[in-house]
Amino acid sequence: MSRTSTLTKLLLTSVAITGLVASSAAAHDETVYRLFIGDHVDGIIRAVDLNDGTEMDAFQIDQTPALTRSISGRTIYAVQGDAGKVAIIDTGIAFEDHGDHQDIKITDAQLLSTVIEGTRPAHVVEGSGTIAIFDDGTGDVVLFSESDVINGSFDPLNLSPGAAHHGLAAPMGDFLVVSVPHEDPDQPRFGLRVIDMDGAEVGDVVECPGVHGQAQSARVFAFGCHDGVVLATPGTGATQPTLEHIPTADLGDGNVSTLKGGTAMQFFLGNFGPAAVVIIEPGSEEPFRKVDLPTRRVDFALDPVLAQNAYILTEDGQLRLLNILSGEITQSLQVTEPYSMDGHWRDPRPRLAVAGDHIAITDPLQGLIHLVSTETFEVEQSIAVEGVPYTIVAVGGSGVTH
Repeated sequence: MSRTSTLTKLLLTSVAITGLVASSAAAHDETVYRLFIGDHVDGIIRAVDLNDGTEMDAFQIDQTPALTRSISGRTIYAVQGDAGKVAIIDTGIAFEDHGDHQDIKITDAQLLSTVIEGTRPAHVVEGSGTIAIFDDGTGDVVLFSESDVINGSFDPLNLSPGAAHHGLAAPMGDFLVVSVPHEDPDQPRFGLRVIDMDGAEVGDVVECPGVHGQAQSARVFAFGCHDGVVLATPGTGATQPTLEHIPTADLGDGNVSTLKGGTAMQFFLGNFGPAAVVIIEPGSEEPFRKVDLPTRRVDFALDPVLAQNAYILTEDGQLRLLNILSGEITQSLQVTEPYSMDGHWRDPRPRLAVAGDHIAITDPLQGLIHLVSTETFEVEQSIAVEGVPYTIVAVGGSGVTH
């Protein structure tokens, strides 16, 4: 080898090493969480940076929204039923999995131009990479993928599985589990059934009187009924999901109508009457564990990281820590003034969201967001927010930036 070629090789090696060092120096870990808060009075969604508590942006929509975040946290769906619209926010936080780590890409949050319109859109449910929005005013379902919304190629599939009613639809592979209206439109929903992506019914209707509320845990969906819950278990291959009704008669008065699904562990937490919750464990010999509360429940949330933790705010303004494993309330903390559950169901009351190692709690009457540490179970900070902060979701996490 000539002297020139040797020097060239050494130079190229040096450049390559320098590039690797520079690349390593440029890449670093970053943790970002954002809160999105719906105002109770005005049609505004405020984006708050949890790192410094500042308002990043305020998005004007038509009315006070119900907020649902996607599983990935990339998008948020602001349902405005009375206005017949669903607005979509790109949260500006995206993750890309690389096996041993995940990259995080951080941009500004933005209100997307795509608006889903209907007569009275309501429940937003995601499953198997598909998002379903049920329209109470028509009984129709809009189906689409999150990527299509983000990429600007929104071309939804529209199905009409039944008559108008206050219902829901949950995607499970190539199928949907949908609510079935009563023959008498003045009566509550009758049950659940499975349909395919052509809208054709598959299998029999499973009774679930007054079906309301759903959640997913480890690919299983749970639905609340007046007399129990229905569990939907996915089939294998092209086989449709199976539906199983489990009664709650032994638990006394009450019913499940709101559900949250565990992430690292398979379980569900549901309300049960005004002053209790129920832990639901599919496949267990005793699938229900009822937990009575000292006073009526305002809102509750699950911790996606500390899988055994559930947080329940009661009307006396106390945040209570429920250990899912033991079924016991282990700590309580006074966070807000009392918020009575008497009055209209739409009155402004606190709502909860978990953002990393904090529980974020809206305090509408004080115009505050309280941040409670999941480690110390103490209020670490209270952030002033304009207007009347009400509904809330949190998105974010940790990743490598380049």
